[in-house]
Amino acid sequence: MSSTDFDVLIVGAGLSGIGAAVHLQKNCPGETYAILEGRDAIGGTWDLFRYPGVRSDSDMYTLGYRFKPWKAAKAIADGPSIRSYIVETAQEHGINQHIRFGHKVAAAAWDSAAARWTVTTTIKSGTAEEEVGTLTCRFLYMCSGYYSYSQGHRPTWTGEADFKGQIIHPQFWPENLDYAGKRVVVIGSGATAVTLVPAMANTAASVTMLQRSPTWMVSRPSSDAIANVIKSVLPAQMAYDIVRWKNVTMGQWFYKQTRNNPGKVREALLGRLAKLLPADYDLETHFTPGYNPWDQRLCLVPDADLFTAIKAGKADIVTDQIERFEAGGIRLKSGALLEADIVVTATGLKLEALGGMTVTVDGETRRTADALAYKGLMFSGIPNLAQSFGYINASWTLRSDLIADYVCRLLNHMRRTGADIATPTPAADVTPERLAMDLQSGYVQRGADALPRSGNRAPWLVTADYKYDRRELLEGPVTDEMRFAKAAGAADRVLEAAE
Repeated sequence: MSSTDFDVLIVGAGLSGIGAAVHLQKNCPGETYAILEGRDAIGGTWDLFRYPGVRSDSDMYTLGYRFKPWKAAKAIADGPSIRSYIVETAQEHGINQHIRFGHKVAAAAWDSAAARWTVTTTIKSGTAEEEVGTLTCRFLYMCSGYYSYSQGHRPTWTGEADFKGQIIHPQFWPENLDYAGKRVVVIGSGATAVTLVPAMANTAASVTMLQRSPTWMVSRPSSDAIANVIKSVLPAQMAYDIVRWKNVTMGQWFYKQTRNNPGKVREALLGRLAKLLPADYDLETHFTPGYNPWDQRLCLVPDADLFTAIKAGKADIVTDQIERFEAGGIRLKSGALLEADIVVTATGLKLEALGGMTVTVDGETRRTADALAYKGLMFSGIPNLAQSFGYINASWTLRSDLIADYVCRLLNHMRRTGADIATPTPAADVTPERLAMDLQSGYVQRGADALPRSGNRAPWLVTADYKYDRRELLEGPVTDEMRFAKAAGAADRVLEAAE
């Protein structure tokens, strides 16, 4: 592992990065590569988050890799099980030897004359000071996710210093936090809050979810009964493929219903919630958002655990705004005091482009926010760089698997044709249409400056349609509106695009 020059550098050893490495080894066996991981362990999100009850909000038949069947009985898996699945994948394919832990990317500089990225990293060492290192590569493959690991979204409120209890952000959960018999208030209404409340309810004295406005929620069993029957009679990979397609098809159908018949979906979701909550529960206030389902991401409630906790009197929801913190809790705009010993700020993520690194192309700074997204994985005007980015309306890995396949197809095409440089270059009629992440969620709107734009037509249109993307990324051309060139004299030795 002494080399510092590679064909491909993968940034991130989480779900996407380990999957990308497996695809690269299988489909591009001649390419040399390394994985740069800023932390000290495999797992990414699933190693970072350690709060009570941490779990997937997608089923593992679609969140799992296409090439590695999920064999556990529970389809909605807890964080440690997902982390083990990723680690096991890395071990099975010999990925570990390619990972450089403690290497956080700081900058990437592209040199067209050499057709090389120079990637600057800060490296953890045994001393207090960090070392700085550089590596070079032909192609840079970003699998670092879309949010900052070093900080979450954390509003501040008047009077926080007066509060006598603890204030905790779920992204930085204290090890061995004792909340037994404590009064807990969880601020937020997203997936993290919905997970934390029932997970803490059996141990804490009380748990209250404090939300400014409701979120759409849907309950489903944590185990997939149909999947478990299929797995009992068919070989593992065959059963996995069938269940994966079943879940993809059902998920895509439901999403299209939310776009085409939002009123009917609203009624159906509220009808299901009414059956899971006490008869006199105020659905209008606490569970009826002012937006349509999938304008923001739906919250999954496995086995109706949140609603069960509410019915049992172990948890409750308060819909109000914060006036200020006081010594004994949170004073609300309504005048009520929410008494608390621990406040958990489940207030969201902070979006971050390309792992927070600075990108330059021939000395000029480039931002993804100023670029068009090419097939949802590359950026206009930035050569030889791809980003793994999953779906907002389905499992992340469905798309990251497809992107890994496409990257391998592009690399093989470049080898075959002698091209050193591939730069997505839009035609004159392509215009920005919207953010590539098409959600109204607060974290998306706050982080809009970190996101590229989707264009008005293919290959610049970012879709939420797995079946379309499957055709486009597995079978579509790798040459459409892609400018290929040689390393030396790239400006006047452009290669003709030919599939």
